Amino acid sequence: MKPSCYSLTEIQRRIDEVKRFLSVTLAVANAHTVEFFTHDVWKRFVAVSPQEVLSAVSSGSDQQRESQHKELDHSKTTFGFCVNSNRLVDIHELLEAAKARSLSGLGVCVSRDELLQHLRGNELDSVEIATELEPDEFMNSKKSHEVQCMSKVVACLARHCGVKQVIDVGSGKGYLSSFLSLQYGLQVFGIDSSSTNTHGAQERNRKLKKFSRAYHKCTKAAWTQVEAPSSRQKEVVEINPELNQDRDPLAESGCQQEERVSVNASPDTESELNLEAGELFLSALSADVIQPSSPRVPPSQLSAEERERRKRENLEKKTWTRAEGVNGVFSPLTSYVTAQTELRELVTELEEAVVVGLHTCGDLAASTLRMFAAKPELSAVCGVGCCYHLLSEEFNLDGLEKPLQTVCGFPLSQYLRNQSWFCGRNARMSACLALERVSLGQGIQMESLFYRAVLHVILRDHYSSYKSEKRVGNVYSRAKSFVDYVRRALRRLELDDSKLCDSDIQSYHDTYEARMDEMHAFNLLKVTLAPCIEGLILLDRLCYLKEQENVSFSALVQLFDPLLSPRCYAVVGVKSLAMKLKS
Repeated sequence: MKPSCYSLTEIQRRIDEVKRFLSVTLAVANAHTVEFFTHDVWKRFVAVSPQEVLSAVSSGSDQQRESQHKELDHSKTTFGFCVNSNRLVDIHELLEAAKARSLSGLGVCVSRDELLQHLRGNELDSVEIATELEPDEFMNSKKSHEVQCMSKVVACLARHCGVKQVIDVGSGKGYLSSFLSLQYGLQVFGIDSSSTNTHGAQERNRKLKKFSRAYHKCTKAAWTQVEAPSSRQKEVVEINPELNQDRDPLAESGCQQEERVSVNASPDTESELNLEAGELFLSALSADVIQPSSPRVPPSQLSAEERERRKRENLEKKTWTRAEGVNGVFSPLTSYVTAQTELRELVTELEEAVVVGLHTCGDLAASTLRMFAAKPELSAVCGVGCCYHLLSEEFNLDGLEKPLQTVCGFPLSQYLRNQSWFCGRNARMSACLALERVSLGQGIQMESLFYRAVLHVILRDHYSSYKSEKRVGNVYSRAKSFVDYVRRALRRLELDDSKLCDSDIQSYHDTYEARMDEMHAFNLLKVTLAPCIEGLILLDRLCYLKEQENVSFSALVQLFDPLLSPRCYAVVGVKSLAMKLKS
């Protein structure tokens, strides 16, 4: 758990490392793809060939690195950029510097298991809370993965702090809230600004409560059979078909509306029974995104270690559902939340609680942390942010964005605020790119970006209003060709498309098509910088918690698999008991 013990000074030192790197490279991230050809972006920032960048990013060959070292004078470069021209001359030096200044390279994050071990303390010998998700046991979907991983942490935080209430900020459809209330017996207040989401979450939770009663009945019947192994009778439990109204028939083509769970009495079935019930619950919880699980390994074929792990997991479930004696309640509420929101006015029965947020957009992630620091009734926080491009910045140097509020989402820490640090919208947009996915060939849709950049050239050459505030929007998905795309875009911008014939439009496409590799390579450079920009935003949030006198523990935690959920880092904080009593 060493990284969580980093002091405020040490976190500030890491921030300085990332800042120094971004002070050289941030201009690349802020370059707008729309202006790629009109501003000749490639020649402006890069002095190597597109093929060299594409090859280095995809392979990172050591031989290429060694040969390039012999040719370049690295006393005249900073992170691969020439100190005189400010153009990239050494792609390998840039890649190495970017990797070293990502969150993983800086070594400031802890794993979910390390966090759970820290929170459990002396309970390690009696209760196993942290459980690695096995593909043969759980649904293979993004939402189920996120809900399972985060709920373990939130439930453990609640137990660590001795609280039984949770505030889920930006609760959306209520997946996390429902799971926490029904699976862990917590009283959850889900707050979302959208009344549509609140209503949907309420209806979904109503169905899940019915299902919860069904699967708990199944579990109870199973325990009865286990306690009386001589009985040969089978218990058949009907699962309410109403739950399947939310299911995707294409995703579950072989699934009937009525599901039956048969339980045979056997000494080896104890661990299987609870896991089966849990899977059925998750199936209903995330029915719109699930895929069938892999075939289960029979208990007789499990290793001794796996048997022991499952027994410990069952003990945890029984601890929550029986020993705690709490009937979970999920209450969806509609409200716009800021750091100034008075929670006790919104939730009259609020006691002490853990505040959480699963992929809270833009400023909401920062507001959640400010709320945690300011409200004595909040004992702990676990927040995973997203949509960095929607963050408002206090020190808006380019003047392109005008914050609507006086309290902005970035920077959050006093340390970065004192330095008036500014990222820029395009850089924050770049921070949303998923390096892990792009590395595997997923992610960037180059043709749509190429179409938009060439359209900008046409607007510059033939229309004086090419800097119009009107947006082209998602025209690409409906276009049948480049010519069709341009005509649709011109009509969307309320411009006369009859000025150009089809051949004139196509000639632009053919002229710039040869430079498509430049655009592809440049976007890979942006992807390379993405973890560093995201890292600075998250380090700023961690630094903010370190600056608070009433926070005794804070850490950045990797909760999710980045391939399944690219925004995988949580900011976790726990209040000190002494400061809470003083409040």
